[in-house]
Amino acid sequence: MSHIAPVVLFVLKDGEGSLRFFVHPELHAVVPENDFSYIQTLLQDYHERAKLHSESLFKKISSLGVGPLVIHEAGPNISEYPALLEMCSSFVQF
Repeated sequence: MSHIAPVVLFVLKDGEGSLRFFVHPELHAVVPENDFSYIQTLLQDYHERAKLHSESLFKKISSLGVGPLVIHEAGPNISEYPALLEMCSSFVQF
């Protein structure tokens, strides 16, 4: 995936349904300047909405492409995707 466009976000759901967001450590460097404020606002919205409606938000995130942000769902267990798991480990939780 990352050879098409940079991966900028991982959204992980734990066994209790809570969402955790991990963002690229150099988000500003990998997102074009004209898209940066849009992406930043969208990520903040996701974070706030996750507090109230985590399950429905996760389903929406898993199936939508929003503007310049295209979401890819890896599957129910990220550990089954070693390359993604390694990439995620270098991202910053917010």
